[in-house]
Amino acid sequence: MSTPPPPHISGTDFVTLASRDLAASSEFFATTLGLRRSVYIADRHYSEFETGNLTLSVINAEGMGLEHHVSRNPVALHVDDVAAARTALEARGVEFAGEILDTGVCHMAFFHDPDGNAFMLHNRYAPRTTEG
Repeated sequence: MSTPPPPHISGTDFVTLASRDLAASSEFFATTLGLRRSVYIADRHYSEFETGNLTLSVINAEGMGLEHHVSRNPVALHVDDVAAARTALEARGVEFAGEILDTGVCHMAFFHDPDGNAFMLHNRYAPRTTEG
């Protein structure tokens, strides 16, 4: 008996983030971060925001009969200038953890949404290298 080939996966459609207050989360993602909201269906407990290449699907997990778990691994949001974006978000009340991290190839600044989901502002300034 042969094993069927793996499926052809051509991308990632969305990442799910849990929220206990969908209206407050929607305000944060739309107004504070400035993301375009593409869906808001409160009675179905979800809202979606577009980042350009990935949709953030914000759900009230408990409203859907699921457990509420925040994402502790940061979603990296691309910006052209991490310092300028951080300053703009701080002016809107976003608190960052630590200083801007310079890894030698990128800048990162870490923060959380109101529910505690982890994010970072990210900009790669050096070419990506891959190991063969």
